[in-house]
Amino acid sequence: MKRVLLVTALVGALASPALAHRGHSGLTVVEIDPASGAVSVVHRFSAHDVEPALVSIAPEAQPSLDDPRAVADLETHLRQRFRLDIDGAAIPVTHAATDLAGDNVRVAFTGETTDRDIAAVTIDLDFFPGVHDDQEQQVNVRINGVTRTVVFRPGSAAQTVMFAAGGA
Repeated sequence: MKRVLLVTALVGALASPALAHRGHSGLTVVEIDPASGAVSVVHRFSAHDVEPALVSIAPEAQPSLDDPRAVADLETHLRQRFRLDIDGAAIPVTHAATDLAGDNVRVAFTGETTDRDIAAVTIDLDFFPGVHDDQEQQVNVRINGVTRTVVFRPGSAAQTVMFAAGGA
């Protein structure tokens, strides 16, 4: 009986780390400086959420963040599947940096706006379609120290956050 309890406890201990990560999520932070017009977009993910997506977004590469071609295809995927409008004007972004550290993936983009009195920021994204049905992407939009948050799930439509005159 003691042996059965010991085996059950060991199996439970080994299974608990697998149960700790049940969902798939990422974080995007959009920072807009109306004074300079600088726009920064940073996407953060866990590598173990990204690598299964590489099978479909980087079919000619190894499905690993160790493959530079897969990383380049990931950067392209994120740029193409993230859309940002400021007061109705599309803001194109260009890749700035990718940092891979352990299980952390950080991909940064930059853009520019001429709008100095921002009232509405619209975000639309669709990362890794068909890979994780429970994928959630939290997006924080920050202007002049004020942050608005929206959450995207598979099939979500574009979402708009409102700011008072001057981004407050």
